[in-house]
Amino acid sequence: MKLSIFNTPEEMGVSAGKRAAEILRNTIAERGEANIILATGASQFDVLKQVLSENDIAWDKVSMFHLDEYIGLPLSHPASFRKYLLDRFINVIKPSFKKVVLINGEEDGEKECQRLGELIKEYPIDLAFVGFGENGHLAFNDPPADFDTEEPYIVVDLDDVCRQQQFGEGWFESFDAVPKQAISMSIKQIMKTKHLICSVPDTRKAEAAKNCLNGEVSNLHPASILQTHLSCEYFLDKNAASLLPESIIAKSKIA
Repeated sequence: MKLSIFNTPEEMGVSAGKRAAEILRNTIAERGEANIILATGASQFDVLKQVLSENDIAWDKVSMFHLDEYIGLPLSHPASFRKYLLDRFINVIKPSFKKVVLINGEEDGEKECQRLGELIKEYPIDLAFVGFGENGHLAFNDPPADFDTEEPYIVVDLDDVCRQQQFGEGWFESFDAVPKQAISMSIKQIMKTKHLICSVPDTRKAEAAKNCLNGEVSNLHPASILQTHLSCEYFLDKNAASLLPESIIAKSKIA
């Protein structure tokens, strides 16, 4: 396990962003292009900010997918992940991406999953930005997550812990306003990614970090599957790492 722990979310984001940029540059240099997955949510604010500051990345050689999107939420809604990515990244970078594939949760969910699944088969993913939720979810794969489906994208039901997190982070005006379903990249599809940058800040993620980094691999703690990935790098702030055992912290890079 390659784990780095930082004093603040900002320091965590800078380091994760720099490492992601390094992987992107190397991939483009080796293959002439790169395919990436962008994540959303509060855990990605500082990571994406740092990546945007890395002004020598050839974005016109990069194709982009994203992890998940609510079903039934319009693009204009503040919590829309499409809006998040368009406002904070896609419409900011220069030059523009070679290709952008966004999830449209306003269409028929199953048909959209089929469309996305066919597209991503043509673009093996080199790098994914991920985090995990207070319930240990990976993308919107809430516990008990489906570790077996071969479908690249699936329609999922959101549990109350996940929905409460979205409300608690200020994305919705009430708990009841949080959608009950989403389209999510599946666990197996995420695990096909060559390199994973997993960023996890905040005390409210500490229990999930303990379960997912130190516990057994289990679909009750979906992000625990990342322990089996050959190239997953974890970036945590000290609050998220506060419940990790000394045996793991001793092997980590402390910034």
